[in-house]
Amino acid sequence: MTSEHSPHDPAHAVSAVDLLRWAETLSAVARTGMGFTQSLYEKERFEEVLKVAADIRAAAIEEAEADAMFEEWLSTVGDGVAGYVTPKVAVAAIVANERKEILLTQRADSGVWLYPVGWADVGYSPAEVAVKEVYEETGIEVEVASLIACFDGLRLGFARLPMYSILFHCRVLGGELKGHPLETSDVGFFSRDALPWPLAGAGRWLETAFAAIDGEARACDFDLPRTPPWRGDA
Repeated sequence: MTSEHSPHDPAHAVSAVDLLRWAETLSAVARTGMGFTQSLYEKERFEEVLKVAADIRAAAIEEAEADAMFEEWLSTVGDGVAGYVTPKVAVAAIVANERKEILLTQRADSGVWLYPVGWADVGYSPAEVAVKEVYEETGIEVEVASLIACFDGLRLGFARLPMYSILFHCRVLGGELKGHPLETSDVGFFSRDALPWPLAGAGRWLETAFAAIDGEARACDFDLPRTPPWRGDA
């Protein structure tokens, strides 16, 4: 039987985002397995899976080196619960001024624009992290109004490592606009028809953000499950 699609069909081309997601998933399975098994045979097999994952990740990211990635992953393997690999958590905030302009920061490391966001810190609730991150990155003081989204950053191409991003809508209380000297290159408030570029992942979160800014009541946004969730393409 002749296949309907050529393996070189652009519609079926594998993207770097897909490769990265597959690599991180295989890596997590392998490292978690190594953390729980007591069988030397199983540990050796999981190491082989980890090497394959490193090769896939290197294919997805040009500057990545498979051997270095394998060693880095291997060094993070723990025992039991400590070895269970889970996504990191980032906390972000949608903030607008009285003109309904959205607060955005330009990341110093990549040059892309995004809402204020940072890793969750131990000892703080997610809402507290949102308030802290906005102030640290922009100098603006806010209060949390509502939880508006929870995204899988790796699945959507937001990040290069497994990450869940919790997104809050916040109101401005005061402060003075001033970017963090190390984390940001620029900060500012922007209207929806004059957004800076490049704006990371805007196609996924921008509508949700401005719905919150406009006071529209919506359920919390999230990534719908794939079918089946562990083998879906999206």
